[in-house]
Amino acid sequence: MQYGYVKVAAAAPFVKVADCDYNTQRIQLMIEKADARGVEILVFPELSITGYTCGDLFLQPFLLESAERALVKLVADTAKTKVVAIVGMPVRVEEKLFNGAVVFQSGKILGIIPKTYLPNYREFQEKRWFSPSDVLFHETVRMGDEDIPIGPHILFHSGEVGFGIEICEDMWTPYTPGTRLALYGAHIIFNLSTSNENVGKNDYLRSLISGLSSQSLSGYVYASSGHGESSTDLVYMGKGFIAEIGNIIEEMDRFEYAEKMIVSDIDVMHIQNERLLNSSFKKAVSEFTQEEILKIPFKLRKKDASQPITRPIESNPFMPTGTSVRERCKEMFEIQVCGLVQRLRHMNASHAVVGISGGLDSTLALLVTATAFDRLGIARDKVVGVTMPGFGTTDRTLKNARLMMQRLGVEAREVDIRESCLLQFKNIGHDPNIKDVTYENVQARERTQILMNLSNMLGGPVVGTGDLSEIALGWSTFNGDHMSMYSVNATVAKTCVRLIIEQYAKHVADDSVLREVLLDVCDLPISPELLPAKESNGQHTESIIGPYELHDFFIYHILYGRFTPRKVFFLASIAFKDKYSLEEIKHCMKLFLKRFFAQQFKRNCMPDGPKVGMVSLSSRGEWRMPSDAESRMWLAEVDSLDTTSPL
Repeated sequence: MQYGYVKVAAAAPFVKVADCDYNTQRIQLMIEKADARGVEILVFPELSITGYTCGDLFLQPFLLESAERALVKLVADTAKTKVVAIVGMPVRVEEKLFNGAVVFQSGKILGIIPKTYLPNYREFQEKRWFSPSDVLFHETVRMGDEDIPIGPHILFHSGEVGFGIEICEDMWTPYTPGTRLALYGAHIIFNLSTSNENVGKNDYLRSLISGLSSQSLSGYVYASSGHGESSTDLVYMGKGFIAEIGNIIEEMDRFEYAEKMIVSDIDVMHIQNERLLNSSFKKAVSEFTQEEILKIPFKLRKKDASQPITRPIESNPFMPTGTSVRERCKEMFEIQVCGLVQRLRHMNASHAVVGISGGLDSTLALLVTATAFDRLGIARDKVVGVTMPGFGTTDRTLKNARLMMQRLGVEAREVDIRESCLLQFKNIGHDPNIKDVTYENVQARERTQILMNLSNMLGGPVVGTGDLSEIALGWSTFNGDHMSMYSVNATVAKTCVRLIIEQYAKHVADDSVLREVLLDVCDLPISPELLPAKESNGQHTESIIGPYELHDFFIYHILYGRFTPRKVFFLASIAFKDKYSLEEIKHCMKLFLKRFFAQQFKRNCMPDGPKVGMVSLSSRGEWRMPSDAESRMWLAEVDSLDTTSPL
């Protein structure tokens, strides 16, 4: 296991019904392929040694004896591999027959799990041949020359990782064996299945697997029988899913006529961290006795650089590939609007005040506010947008701000802050020729003071514009743009702010001029515009603190995933391998951690705001941290990172 990842696979080999030798040959080839790819645990479909559709042949002792011989040979022939393999076969215990899952590794059978729930409705009639696990009274069964543990209450563990097994119908029940095993410590559930094709069934199955992995805070690996099963009445095409806490991270192509195997990595560290956090899961665990489970050890193979993780690592985890960007952005925007609507209703506010810079954050805040007023049935001219040009304001952003407010139909006001800032410099004895942090922050606080005073005068809240990325980095002026009465962007990462505005421009804005302005805002380099352009050379934020896409990546994986800097560095090296060097990633991570720890005092008194994404840094809700916490250990780990190799 490397950085908490366990490489798993689900396979659907070709099968010939009742030909155990052929089936184990196909299984052996796939085990060897998986082993060469560094797979640690591999699951095959239900009854994969005999085929699922044998019918009354299951009651022929010859088939059962042939299946056992084929299994014993398979285990011996794969003894040099390191992968843990899980295959399905009928298992006879005296006068009872069980639909079983056999687990073996490196030439040794570790244990056998019988199916708990037998479907006997519609096209299924398993009770004709098999017995449910609750009538099993033996704790071992003779297999080859060994007595093998057998039973539904078996958990396989390596010390770091635990996994459990359920078989097909088990997962379709109200209280699944996998759920129980997860409470006993299984991080991954493997399901051997045979699911025939029906219109709409695959979508239902997909949602079921996603839901089970979410409910049990686990990984879930599912393999269903494929080509070669009898098509007398039903069709089997081979299905496979790999899920992790609600997310389907890999899926088989159902309609490909081929032997199939999907490989990906389940992040057990993420699962462990979520269980550590989730008090309800811990409460459920405490209500179960640990004495019912038999724990069988296995060994995870050691990882090396020649076997990288297989699953894709998203460069923007807040907007993952495969999701509909349009729908995700729409949902985020709607949550922002609903939050603001509720706050405005509670305040019985007749106005709202928004500072408009012509940049990304204030643009999104203005769009949210205008939409919220639409929902409340209040005229948009009750939204007061205020531009406040200062020493670094550029013509392009000022033009965009003015045009945007005009096209949205809000009341536009403009207050030039330069004269009042010069007076402030004089009052505090600061030389305006010294372009330092005081020079910049006086402007930021002057703007906030104007907005707050207008708020009092008009009877409406100041709608904050700062986003999640700025809040994490502390990239705001304390009691300046840091403060508002309701912060609608507080949990929206900078990379998502841009995407939401783009989607609004393309799919919501029915005004071509507004659309062009919004897209131009998205094209602008991010800048606070607090220094004169001729002296600051543009003052581009990302040239000072590093790329926001890297910071957003760190926010997600360090704060939401709660991963170590070393692991996040490893993930970033994969996600951004074609864009940033390891040196750049390391430098940016160190800057992120320094700023994150040092700026907690701002988050401890941040304004209210709706939770939109996965991460919230509100000290009232999800993030509670002392303002004087020490960052030394985190920074020391970053310093120790090897920029010649991420491993």
